[in-house]
Amino acid sequence: MALPTVEELAQQLAAVSGATEVTPDAPIQHIADVDSLDLMEWLYNFQNEHPDIPADESLFADLDDTTTMQDVHKKLMELVPQPAER
Repeated sequence: MALPTVEELAQQLAAVSGATEVTPDAPIQHIADVDSLDLMEWLYNFQNEHPDIPADESLFADLDDTTTMQDVHKKLMELVPQPAER
């Protein structure tokens, strides 16, 4: 299964948190209604939907005032297993 787009990830976080809007470029810590429990619930759902991508709570280990869903998406792209070369 392919990695969702950053817009899809933002929509999933909005759905989990109840936030009215989560934009990919908004700093996560400044989004109203999004807290650390929401991030862990979003991660849990992501892990269940994408067991082939080894994502864990380290995605948010260096979360600061500037971290966005774009940053999270980049980290996830680095975790996507690459096809073996022949």
